[in-house]
Amino acid sequence: MFAAASVLAVGATAQDKPPLPGSEKKGNWGAMVTETEGGHLIGNPKAQGRLVEFMSYTCSHCAEFARTGDGAIKLLYVPTGKVSYEIRHLIRDPIDLTAALAAQCGAPVKFPANHEALILKHGEWMAKARKMTQAQMARWNFGSFASRAQAIASDLDFYEIMETRGYSRTALDQCLTDEAKARAIAEQSAADVKTFGLRGTPTFIMGGKTLDAHDWQTLQPILDKLF
Repeated sequence: MFAAASVLAVGATAQDKPPLPGSEKKGNWGAMVTETEGGHLIGNPKAQGRLVEFMSYTCSHCAEFARTGDGAIKLLYVPTGKVSYEIRHLIRDPIDLTAALAAQCGAPVKFPANHEALILKHGEWMAKARKMTQAQMARWNFGSFASRAQAIASDLDFYEIMETRGYSRTALDQCLTDEAKARAIAEQSAADVKTFGLRGTPTFIMGGKTLDAHDWQTLQPILDKLF
């Protein structure tokens, strides 16, 4: 079981621009991002199939799914309007929470690309996390919430990653030091674990049922069969 973590003016790019009014009528579902109670939904909010992924940024299997499945879902299934794709966070540790705060920085429409930028760099920053020194461990676990989050972001290169998304250090700090937001994310994660009986990541749910799939190879046939 997972528990809530103890860590409690952005430049827009073309892909971050909100969809034009009425674009959903033209089938431009891939450009639509809706902030839900528990995460961010990409695509038609009223889609027949609502695929929910519970993921953790420190999960290597989640990173692998991001490389193999995320793009396919967004390009092949979401544009049809029949499938939406919602991403929710499971918070396992302070690193997860810091990454989630970075991913959710800015307007909801920014989330998909923020998420992608962070998760696709998983191998690089997790390698640094595994080699953390005693001094780093102290910075990550002691002091104010803001100082702990900033130390993690600095040591794991989150600032550099988010700079590629148009964020200044000051802009990202505003998100990383939002303790109320951090608490809300951690509490939502704990509630989802209890509600859905989650045991690991990634976990996929559709229609209120947990799918027998934990990677793209096993998820794709299910989507193809249904749609």
